[in-house]
Amino acid sequence: MSDAVLAATDVSAGYFGRPVVSGLNLEVHRGEVVALLGANGAGKSTTILTLAGDLKPMSGTITFAGDMGQSSLSHRARHGLALITDDRAVFPQLTALENLRVGRCDQALAMELFPELQPLLRRRAGLLSGGEQGMLTVARALARKPTVLLADELSLGLAPLIVKRLHAALRSAADELGVACLIVEQHVSLALQVADRAYVMNGGRVVLEGRASELLSRIDELERAYLTTASA
Repeated sequence: MSDAVLAATDVSAGYFGRPVVSGLNLEVHRGEVVALLGANGAGKSTTILTLAGDLKPMSGTITFAGDMGQSSLSHRARHGLALITDDRAVFPQLTALENLRVGRCDQALAMELFPELQPLLRRRAGLLSGGEQGMLTVARALARKPTVLLADELSLGLAPLIVKRLHAALRSAADELGVACLIVEQHVSLALQVADRAYVMNGGRVVLEGRASELLSRIDELERAYLTTASA
């Protein structure tokens, strides 16, 4: 649709000339959270990296903020795209406050989003728990006031309570700041509870899409059909 902030049209992407994702059609709009679901190997991370500009598509078109060119991750980052990878990418030798400063973000907004970080600002990021590092990473990304946020497996290794806290921050950013969020998640039910819409991938293709509330009502069927194994 023309008002999508980020869209993929008939995109194929992969590595060393071998497509991992094929025929991808996906879009994210301002102020919505979209979940990208699928079993391990379904092509979710490849999709995120391609949408971010870190991986060049083999065919098809990525449109970001009206630009249909094959711009790089650094170019898209300068124009409002934020990417959170599954390694969280904190600087362990720097304090939490220094991590925020390196991210050139609005520190007051970061504290507003995650007041839990306030007493931890002088602590080295490498000494923070996994959940605290997750909050720091999301705070740093959202406090730059991005147009689009792409997050790959925020919940990796974290307790469901922390995952809900991170998701709540994304939901708030979408509702209050108009951020367009695309999240890859292993906690399917938690992702569908926070998302507006969802795409389900299997074997490198989108096999199902719809309103998150509808897919949540079919969660057992969804998990049996698409989320237990993958063919790619």
